[in-house]
Amino acid sequence: MSAYLLDMLQSCAIGALMLIGALGFGLSVAMPGMDRWDKRFFMCFFAILLVSVGASFAEYIAYGNPSMSLVIRVAAYLDSLFPSVLILMPTAYLLHCCGEDFRKSALFRAVLVLWAVYFVLLAIAQFTTLFYYYTPESQISYGHWYPALILPLATIMALSLAGVIRRRSKLTKKSLYAFLAFLLPLTAALLVQIFTSAFLLLDLSMSVSALSMFIIVVSEQIEKFMRLQKETARQRSKIAVLQMRPHFIHNTMTSIYHLCEQDPKAAQRVTMDFNTYLRRNFNAIAKDEAIPFAEELEHTRAYLAVEQAQFGSKVAVEFDTPHTQFAVPPLTLQPLAENAVKHGMSPDTVPLRILIRTQKTEAGNEIVVEDNGPGFDPAVADNPQTTLANIRQRLAMMCGGTLDIAPREGGGTRVSVSIP
Repeated sequence: MSAYLLDMLQSCAIGALMLIGALGFGLSVAMPGMDRWDKRFFMCFFAILLVSVGASFAEYIAYGNPSMSLVIRVAAYLDSLFPSVLILMPTAYLLHCCGEDFRKSALFRAVLVLWAVYFVLLAIAQFTTLFYYYTPESQISYGHWYPALILPLATIMALSLAGVIRRRSKLTKKSLYAFLAFLLPLTAALLVQIFTSAFLLLDLSMSVSALSMFIIVVSEQIEKFMRLQKETARQRSKIAVLQMRPHFIHNTMTSIYHLCEQDPKAAQRVTMDFNTYLRRNFNAIAKDEAIPFAEELEHTRAYLAVEQAQFGSKVAVEFDTPHTQFAVPPLTLQPLAENAVKHGMSPDTVPLRILIRTQKTEAGNEIVVEDNGPGFDPAVADNPQTTLANIRQRLAMMCGGTLDIAPREGGGTRVSVSIP
């Protein structure tokens, strides 16, 4: 391989490390909601990486220039010291991810001892030619004991790799793959470095390793963000349940009161429907995962039966639901039916007709709720605080579903829910 190509590859590796270091440090500082320990760890990791890259860049620029021999020596020392700290740090993070105190870990103690051996050997190397030395042309040359200098670092990587494999059941898949991506290339490069000069390989493997740490930061934060979004949506659902319309409860109880005298059997039916509606509502609070559509359909039937008991012939409901073998987030269909009653009742559209149907499609499953009400206001439908927005968010997170709202042909509103 030509010297020009080697220089180009080394320049690219240094540039990649600098970019990853800057992005990682910036993300660690700016990312909201990051655990304090994680934030400090990654800030230190990427800050040390940037200093190390700076030293490597200075050595690369000055290499072979006798007038800059002092710069080369200082930069080479820093370029040897700081990467060794980066090699040490993932072991502490591994133990942290597994819920272990790294200060009490035998693995971390062994790694720390090996790093101390390397530190002492590196200090000795500055005053002897046993490990490496510089020629009058300010180029590096290796002594017979140079492999002994690299061996502690290679051993650290091997121990850390064994620690990851041993604790793989405690790690998420993403974290496991990221740790392996950090350790395997660097371990291989250090083992090669024991037997021959492979600084380019070390730079390239460090780029891959640094990128894996960056991926850990990003993936962990994305997972935290998604968990937060799911919890927010769940809390909104709980609030929606707990904030049932007072006038709906009042009207229902009033209807039951009058029916007890006029039609006791009808009063019993409405009481049971109202009881089913309440039970399904409060059961939804405890559900963190999708439920069978049949349960949501029962919830909706009970709700609409109660509404029909109040409004009589002013509300007509039709169900066409032959397909029920799929799951939906709790409180998906019932709030859509409630929205249809709430916004569809109008003196100009009496009776209000509501159609609920399901079908199997090529993409999966579809639920459609149609009414012949006065239609919808797009500005209200797009408001992120509306019931529709909450349902849309939970559909996307819990089952990859979508919700669309559009004018119904002939007047009214059509809401369709698609679930893969």
